[in-house]
Amino acid sequence: MSRITEITASLPAGPAAFLAWLEFQKGASEATVQAYALDILEFETYLHELGATLERPSEITRQMVQGFSASLFRKNMARSSMARKLSALRSLFRHLHRLHKIASDPCSGVRNPRQDQRHPAMLNVDQTFALLDKEPSAPRAPAGNASPEDIFPLRDKALLELLYGSGLRISEALGLDVNDIRPQTGHVVVMGKGSKQRQVPLSDTCIAALSRWIAVRSEVPPARGERALFLGRRGKRLDRRQAARILEERATAAGIVQHVSPHDLRHSFATHLLEGGADLRAVQELLGHSRISTTQRYTHLDLAALSRVYDAAHPLARHDGKDDEKKA
Repeated sequence: MSRITEITASLPAGPAAFLAWLEFQKGASEATVQAYALDILEFETYLHELGATLERPSEITRQMVQGFSASLFRKNMARSSMARKLSALRSLFRHLHRLHKIASDPCSGVRNPRQDQRHPAMLNVDQTFALLDKEPSAPRAPAGNASPEDIFPLRDKALLELLYGSGLRISEALGLDVNDIRPQTGHVVVMGKGSKQRQVPLSDTCIAALSRWIAVRSEVPPARGERALFLGRRGKRLDRRQAARILEERATAAGIVQHVSPHDLRHSFATHLLEGGADLRAVQELLGHSRISTTQRYTHLDLAALSRVYDAAHPLARHDGKDDEKKA
């Protein structure tokens, strides 16, 4: 039984049907569906304390939703997590309203908590190079007899190059099948949120790393019917936890003391592009963001970078004396 099925079994029929609709009709990712399921289950647990339940959605009031939000605040929950939970409830009740299961939306008028202005975590360029520069050794054994110690460093290198070089979400990278990758084209087609496809360019180092991994991937006995690009030691598709552990080990080996998550490489990709002068709209397309406001979170250039841009572009910022000499 999957984790989503397990959670859904604890929910009333209405929310369970909503989660199925979210997954199969809207094409939401497994991670999104699981997060929404947990959020709705938490709300249902809160309702039980009030003698209410989502089995009778028409009895849910705005005051109950506001009380749930207040209870999260008292637990010192991060405001971003609170906003996500409220978003899950809004989606649920909008769905129930469309189906005429409720006469009005109890989330109407309930505002999200004011968000902290936090910049996405990221690595600087030197840290990124330290993480990616180490090249795995070529397999020492003849083809067909290579050991895991020879093979999996090639997989790990290819995965990290893909996450940083193309800015993929970890779910997008791990969701790729081996036939999705054609290094000779220089691009990869990924399935993003909401089942939206986009084409993303591959860096030269990523193409090289992927080619080396694909050449030895067949030496990992895949589970029956498994087509995943990135395989674990048991021949099944690599999962998020395994990928996070791979990155942590590589970061430690590179001397990076801060915690690094797979999503931090995506943040680094976006930030480094923008600091290098890339167009915000182009970065939005590469990241697969539906809204430009999401991409704008990455525009946190440091003061030195802003000063360089100012000095290079603003007419009154040139203090080399040349203009004064011309006027004299």
